[in-house]
Amino acid sequence: MAQKVLIVDDEESIVTLLQFNIERAGFETETAFDGMTGLQKALQNTYDIIVLDLMLPELDGTEVCKQLRQKQIDTPILMLTARDEELDKVLGLELGADDYLTKPFSPKEVVARIKAILRRTNKNDSFMDSGEIKISGLSIFPDQYEASINGDSLSFTRKEFELLMYLARNKGRVMSRDQLLSSVWNYDFVGDTRIVDVHISHLREKIEPDSKHPVFIKTIRGLGYKMEEPQ
Repeated sequence: MAQKVLIVDDEESIVTLLQFNIERAGFETETAFDGMTGLQKALQNTYDIIVLDLMLPELDGTEVCKQLRQKQIDTPILMLTARDEELDKVLGLELGADDYLTKPFSPKEVVARIKAILRRTNKNDSFMDSGEIKISGLSIFPDQYEASINGDSLSFTRKEFELLMYLARNKGRVMSRDQLLSSVWNYDFVGDTRIVDVHISHLREKIEPDSKHPVFIKTIRGLGYKMEEPQ
């Protein structure tokens, strides 16, 4: 069965171009021309990936992304935008997008990104196993994408959870920002490491007794981060 892509963009010419090239690559597609319709379709149907424009009528792409993640919809999202600003990129990734592409772009590049995200997602899914990981009061359940701290359930975006998993599996090892970016996001772009810091901050707010004085995820100055057993 062909994998299904939801394309959400208010420019009809772009939607037509994307639809033609994505279907030509062997995918099925559905479309939406505003954020509200895109959100409703994403909530009511199952897609393998969503191609989501940032600037949309009714509801912008960042809000669509935010609401999907809040409702625990972890469908991968490739975000599109006409703006080429680092802040926009970080915001999209911070809200739970899996990748980011700036207009104008080549349709072949969009198809390549879609395939890369799906390969990455499938790899990460197969990487999860059913064995519980315990680090002091932190319990991680890989196959359920769930974790708890001292018995209290925690809520994560997909990328937050994958970052937590990666740190936990490498407990005691210092991981550089570049290593984390490459392993969790599969990115190798200079200047993108701020998104690692943002996600580390989010994890600390959720798992640390005091996020300003972390005991699980330590900053190793000049090197990166390390997951530890609290002393």
